[in-house]
Amino acid sequence: MNKLYPNAAAALDGVVRSGQLLAVGGFGLCGIPEALIEALKASGVMDLTVISNNAGVDGFGLGKLLETRQIKKMISSYVGENKEFERQYLAGELELEFTPQGTLAEKLRAGGAGIPAFFTKTGVGTMVAEGKELREFDGETYVMERSLVPDVALVKAQVADKSGNLRFNLTARNFNPACAMAGKVCIVEVEKIVEVGELAPDDIHLPGIYVHRLVLNATPEKRIEKRTTRTA
Repeated sequence: MNKLYPNAAAALDGVVRSGQLLAVGGFGLCGIPEALIEALKASGVMDLTVISNNAGVDGFGLGKLLETRQIKKMISSYVGENKEFERQYLAGELELEFTPQGTLAEKLRAGGAGIPAFFTKTGVGTMVAEGKELREFDGETYVMERSLVPDVALVKAQVADKSGNLRFNLTARNFNPACAMAGKVCIVEVEKIVEVGELAPDDIHLPGIYVHRLVLNATPEKRIEKRTTRTA
């Protein structure tokens, strides 16, 4: 099976549609699939619900899709770097499902493992638990959280072989493996593609069985979310 596509637009073609639930890897701007997000913007699909730890920043990452109003709902744990996100949410133009970061990670992991729901203490007694089932275990109250199984996962890795086995770069791994495992279809943007067998087995962070399509982006911008400098 050929998993390689000539560009990001081709990799999305026939897969993404309006109204879908998407998972997008990354943490802030670290490890985000820049080319795939740009191609998603160009595709013109609308009414997306997007699962991502962050919502990008103004003019970059998922912030591009917010500016074009292609996202109708975000499922996130942190959105504090995006003024357009704030404006849309406060104006009632954007839906938001705030989720504690660990719970968000577990929702994706559980979805990828075929587990429909799980119980956690995180959020009990807060608005996070409103409308959800509560249950006691060993005298402690837990809230039930449903797992997430997105229609499409957009993921960033550093290196892939032609079978889709992936290696991530340090902290850029973040939410990417969980998104890849949870998605019904997983599309991965990588900086380098090698032949099968060139990656040592212990260097593979995610097996290619989870990956459906690959696209090369050898020169991503890798913008810094918040640059901090100091005088010498």
